[in-house]
Amino acid sequence: MKKDEINRNPALDEETLSTQHIFEGKIISLQVDTVKLPDGNTATREVVKHPGAVAVLALNQGKMLVVEQYRQPMHRTEVEIPAGKLDPGEDPLAAAGRELQEETGFHSGELKLLKSFYTSPGFADEIIHLYVTDNAQSGDMALDEDEFLEVSELTLEEAYQYIADGRIADAKTMMAVYAWHLYTLTGQWH
Repeated sequence: MKKDEINRNPALDEETLSTQHIFEGKIISLQVDTVKLPDGNTATREVVKHPGAVAVLALNQGKMLVVEQYRQPMHRTEVEIPAGKLDPGEDPLAAAGRELQEETGFHSGELKLLKSFYTSPGFADEIIHLYVTDNAQSGDMALDEDEFLEVSELTLEEAYQYIADGRIADAKTMMAVYAWHLYTLTGQWH
């Protein structure tokens, strides 16, 4: 069975009848699709289009590299693993290395894809490719001109405390912490 056939259920498929483009921004665009439902009725679906992103669970001597930065939608700072959007046509592996270096100054010759996942499939097509490295090496940061952040390192116990305290509240970072914990128990990246 082909990979694209795995997530197909013809009894639930919706047919796109029309698409209205509402907004085109620097990172995302918004469209409203009119769809034909399985029962023949029609409905509208608001869809956020996103170019995709990468994130890196980078371990340096047993500690996870994180960045703290202000997140406007939340109106507060958030502690996250290094991450960023894909440039058009960019290879996710190359982007992961780029984002790790730009945001933390660290680099790694060995990045392994842990998992790719959709962030909010009910309304967005954003996919994040989560990579892992356990041999991050320090270097120089290269932040974007509108990017302000602080880099730090957390133990697994500290990461869990940050989750409990709400300082880590984004899915990609929580997923990375849980994957790291599983690795400490099994010795394998799942």
